[in-house]
Amino acid sequence: MKWPNVVRGFLVAALLVATQPLSAGEPDAGLRGHGGPVRALAAMAGGRLASAGFDSAIIVWSLAGNRAERVLRFHDTTVNVLIARDDDCLLSGGEDAKIALWCGTAAMPSKVWPSKVWSGHQGPVAALAASPVGSGFASGSWDRTVRLWDEAGGSRIVAEHASPITGVAFTADGNSIFSAGYDGRLRLSPLQAGAAASSAKVEAPVHGVARAPDGHFLLACADGLVREVDGALRPVRQVSLPDGPLTTVAVSADGATLATGGMRTPVTLIDRSTGVVRARILGPGLPLWALAFSADGRELYTGGADRAVRRFDVATGQAIGPSIAPEGDTEIADSKSRGAQVFRACKACHGLTAADNHLAGPTLHRIMGRRIASAPGYSFSEPLRGMSIVWSPETIAKLFEVGPTVYTPGTKMPEQRITDPEDRKALVEWLARVTGP
Repeated sequence: MKWPNVVRGFLVAALLVATQPLSAGEPDAGLRGHGGPVRALAAMAGGRLASAGFDSAIIVWSLAGNRAERVLRFHDTTVNVLIARDDDCLLSGGEDAKIALWCGTAAMPSKVWPSKVWSGHQGPVAALAASPVGSGFASGSWDRTVRLWDEAGGSRIVAEHASPITGVAFTADGNSIFSAGYDGRLRLSPLQAGAAASSAKVEAPVHGVARAPDGHFLLACADGLVREVDGALRPVRQVSLPDGPLTTVAVSADGATLATGGMRTPVTLIDRSTGVVRARILGPGLPLWALAFSADGRELYTGGADRAVRRFDVATGQAIGPSIAPEGDTEIADSKSRGAQVFRACKACHGLTAADNHLAGPTLHRIMGRRIASAPGYSFSEPLRGMSIVWSPETIAKLFEVGPTVYTPGTKMPEQRITDPEDRKALVEWLARVTGP
């Protein structure tokens, strides 16, 4: 299935946008983490936090020491969503259409259930929700379906939309599944056989969903509105924010505070009972992709394009300790040269040093003369491993002349071409100079 251009264009543009982080007012010292934008967060038991992103890695952090406990790798590409379960297990869903279960200290998906990995969707998994009763869970995908998964490892489709699914949540009693789509359609699907589903529509794409303790659902929408609907899909209230598309929403455990943010909207804390904006937190780099409250509602965790995971005090809006952040961006020598300027579009995914294999793409260190899919420490797409391309100024120029999907079919690399021959020439000459021994 081909995904709507507007959806794929939104995600690719957000990944490549060169937005500078807003000033947090303090030096950004901290632990080192993701090699790409942070896409998902989940607060876990025992003072831990899980984060995942465009670099395909899941990191479990100890918040007591602001340190990484372990790095988990399984998904082939971007990890879109994480949810923590009450049994100290973690579920992850990826752009590879797979769902994995992680429990305890296992370095690979757990075998607690008959299947440690679930495959059933035909498109990226964009949303997950744990059932409040039992250990089942629901998933929503760009294939426009919502699936319910059980302990036996099986699944069934419980809802279908006309557009990619962007959010799922169980009702408080676990008897129905709420789902939202990119076209603004909302559905409430009872799990009881024979019960009729209900639907409603909002006038904007929905990018994020959260369920409040009272059974209401919060929606982060592309028109800059946070919308709230009740358990019967009736509108309750909405809050308008001025800076455009919202990408994520979270609600505190007591239901009193909601948090949102987006492409240009900084982290915004809203009093849910009144709809009044209580604080705008400047610091996390935009676009903002992920928000999560701690179990007690006192802390808020953020993740976005600048690759950092940050902690904030909900009552004051102030940063807590150092951020959990990546190493500083790779220094680009001769940054005023034409080749360096062209490379800026590649910088989000590719580093230039031997230590940069944790980025979304492989390091370009010593790229010239290297066979395709041979950089150590990086997980390449299977189709690339059988190719005989050797990277040189000529082959790299050809890659960007015809585009990655033509030259290297099966690649995870976003489609992009450099149409100006002089730009291609400047890029390959610059790469040959700065990536050599």
